[in-house]
This record gives sequence, structure tokens and C-alpha cells, in this order.
Amino acid sequence: MQVILINDVEKLGYKHDVVDVKPGYGRNFLIPQGLAKIANKTNMAALDEIKRKEEEKEAARKAEYEEMAKKMDGIVLKIGAKAGQSGKIFGSVTNVQIAAALKEQLNLDVERRKIDIAEEVKDLGTYQATIKLHSEVQPNIAFEVVAE
Repeated sequence: MQVILINDVEKLGYKHDVVDVKPGYGRNFLIPQGLAKIANKTNMAALDEIKRKEEEKEAARKAEYEEMAKKMDGIVLKIGAKAGQSGKIFGSVTNVQIAAALKEQLNLDVERRKIDIAEEVKDLGTYQATIKLHSEVQPNIAFEVVAE
């Protein structure tokens, strides 16, 4: 029995995949739970239309993310931190502080979970962070930790 998955199903497939399952599993679990629908001509045509609309939305989102990446290009963010005389900072700089600096200095809203700092920031200096806006748009930004 072929079904179209409406949501991701662990160990079976991802949203909008057409998969073969045993008839009992499809009829008694997937379809009643709202996880799948039968892969007939009508539903396959509807699936093609849904995929086309989602691709258009994704292209628009990607263009927006590329515009954000252009704004970040070549910019060095300044992040203030309390530091001792030896240059060690109290605590560390986190992705939350970088997100706040992006909002304050460049007026860009970036979710903190999308910011990846390669190394632990415990000293004053310049560091790199990767912002994962989209699977194809991942700009690197530089940020400088300065003493307050």
C-alpha cells in the first residue's frame, strides 16, 4: 500500500514522501493518526501543487536570507564584557549576546539557535561565528570582545 506522509514519521520517511507500507499499518495507524493519506491520483496531484507552493515560499525565504547575509558581510560586531586585567573575561560570550548585538548594531533579528560559535570565548579579542540562516546561506561574521 502506498501512502503520502503528511508529517515526518521516524524510521519511515519525511513530510511529502510517498512510501510503501503494509496495509494494516497504513489503515490502522498512519491514516487515523493523521500522519499519512492514501496515494491515489487526486492526492498525488494535490501533493504536486503543495510541493510547488512550498518551493516558491522557500525561494522567497532564501532571497531574504541572502539579503541579510549581505548586510552582515564585512561587519565586525563589538560585544562588551567585564574583564580582568589579564584580558580574561568573567564568564563567556554566548550566542544570546551575539544575537542581541546583531539586533542592536545591524537591526537584524536572528534566532540564537542559528548562531554557532566555533570556539569558547573566554578572552578579549576577535572571534568568528557562523549564522545558519538556511542550508545554502551560512555567512560567517566576526565579533570583537572588548572590555566594558
